[in-house]
Amino acid sequence: MTIRTFVICCLSGLLYPGINDACAETEEGEPASDQTPLPLKYPLPSFVGTPLAYQSERLEPSSLKMRKPFLAPKDAVNAALEKPVTASDIPWLGELSQIVDGKKQHDQTFQVELPNEPQWIQIDLGAPHEVHAIVVWHYHATERVYFDFVVRTALDETLSEEVTTHYNNDHDNSSGLGVGKDKEYVESFQGRLVDAKGALARYVRLSSNGNTGNGHNHYIEVEVWASPVDK
Repeated sequence: MTIRTFVICCLSGLLYPGINDACAETEEGEPASDQTPLPLKYPLPSFVGTPLAYQSERLEPSSLKMRKPFLAPKDAVNAALEKPVTASDIPWLGELSQIVDGKKQHDQTFQVELPNEPQWIQIDLGAPHEVHAIVVWHYHATERVYFDFVVRTALDETLSEEVTTHYNNDHDNSSGLGVGKDKEYVESFQGRLVDAKGALARYVRLSSNGNTGNGHNHYIEVEVWASPVDK
């Protein structure tokens, strides 16, 4: 372990106690017997860069708190791991397969960059699943906000069958996917967890339209926690 990594680990433990500590109990008490907290693993935080200057009434407040455990059926797995990924354009940086390789570090080596303008990436789970949660790490080397972030699932790759929108912060429909009411947020090492509420889907599509740092669209990792179904 390098000195830098050791220092980051120490700071992470002080600022974010329980950074990778799954807790089986919530404020409401013990979870249902058929559910368990998702075993989410977080990368080390990055303590570099200047504070974000962006302000908007649509931006949710930032928090240093670790998110509460997310409960899902015990048979839920990261169904996106090493699955096929397609996109609306050829990446300028990285390979699409990196988005589902399980590596979440903030270094540029782990980033996938798509061109300017609205872009999307899509994961084929290989078969229909009950999708419980979708966790995305766009970027977390410094503070950023990604615009027009939309998460949709469907049973078919053209998104025409059983399509569900789970998250949409495009307030003015500038990406043409409809007006969304969800908040913009500052990226962090915790990624963004989107509750999919058990939607039946095979394909997961994530869209964005630039960010506060530049017009590019980035992805480090996407996890799709889901249970297989017979169909």
